[in-house]
Amino acid sequence: MLPASNRLKRPKEFSAVYRTGISRKTTHLTLRAKRRKGFLPVTKQPELKSQNPPETLTANQPTRVGISISLKVSKKAVIRNRIKRQIRAGLREFLPRISLGWDLVLIVRPSAVECNYRQLLQELEQLLAQAEVLNGDSRGSLL
Repeated sequence: MLPASNRLKRPKEFSAVYRTGISRKTTHLTLRAKRRKGFLPVTKQPELKSQNPPETLTANQPTRVGISISLKVSKKAVIRNRIKRQIRAGLREFLPRISLGWDLVLIVRPSAVECNYRQLLQELEQLLAQAEVLNGDSRGSLL
């Protein structure tokens, strides 16, 4: 399971990524990624009233990830849940290398039923690199 701070939970969050995010595709997965904008919390200090609005920062916000897998992939919940567990395990491994301040939605395609865990990891890393979400180089690759 991913930490709660790294999960997309609400349908509104998913639809925002679908609506305005970039899209990258591989054979078995599709990635939608959207840079998140947020505000730093403002402390109330009556003597220091600022005329400027707070700066928008994304570096202090954790990246959030959601996984979308439909019944088209498989009618069997056991198979869909296995694929989700494998993707979450891969995401946990990549989490330290993922840039902060992103909202990501991974969409599983029906062809993913035939691939193994290593292929899913490879495609996941490829998608994250294509979307320029991964930090660093590929020497620290898991594969």
